[in-house]
Amino acid sequence: MPNHPTERFAIALADIRASAPLIHNIANIVVTNVTANALLALGASPAMVENTEEVTELAAIAGALVVNLGTISPAWAAAMRLAVQSAYQAGTPWVLDPVAVGALGYRTRLAGDLLESHPTVIRGNASEIMALAGMAAGGKGVDSLLPSDAAITAAKELALRYGSVVSVSGAVDYVTDGARVVGIENGHAIMTRVTGMGCTASAVTGAYLAVLEDPFEAAIAAMVTMGVAGDIVMGGEGASPIGSGTFQVAFLDALYHLDGNQLCSQARLV
Repeated sequence: MPNHPTERFAIALADIRASAPLIHNIANIVVTNVTANALLALGASPAMVENTEEVTELAAIAGALVVNLGTISPAWAAAMRLAVQSAYQAGTPWVLDPVAVGALGYRTRLAGDLLESHPTVIRGNASEIMALAGMAAGGKGVDSLLPSDAAITAAKELALRYGSVVSVSGAVDYVTDGARVVGIENGHAIMTRVTGMGCTASAVTGAYLAVLEDPFEAAIAAMVTMGVAGDIVMGGEGASPIGSGTFQVAFLDALYHLDGNQLCSQARLV
């Protein structure tokens, strides 16, 4: 039996690759290709389905559902509502990524509706998490103007209110179930300059939810995976500099080649 959380993460990564869980994504048009390729690189099987005729059926049979509010329309909002209701009723774990909530009224109201289906994990930046909790938050579109630790109190409150795990991304990522809080110090600043890294983190969270019984561990494993892959690409101090375009491709390669030993040895949990 594993005696350290990162050992369970390594086992979960192997389980994803062995079982290729089906991850239903209602993504956004900016990141659909990125998140699908990230899931494939990790070993999961992405399904990018967002129409009202199919989402109810797919959400009920998927290993996990990931709902991303990045680009929405009335039709997509209707599909999101149907999908999360179906997932909740079927016991399918699901992730809410509340992109730009708090900055724009329509998506903020939609997120409030979706919360009533009790997301298994809520993953966003500090501004988004604080806005969901009804607290004043500084945000500029999809970007947070606050450090991740500013949202810990809001994250705990959200977790207790909806029975969810809340994952706050930032220079240090924080994951809480309302009682426990774990910080993840992996990752690199260049990840904020590449479209879809946060959305990819939500998709990867879905993959771990499909194979781990504890959503708290699944959320931590996802952020460790993202951060360690980013660290590997950037190579540490003294590595040759690369830009955001090269990083995006190299990141997918890092996910593809990532192994359990790297997760165990390079994870920086606080």
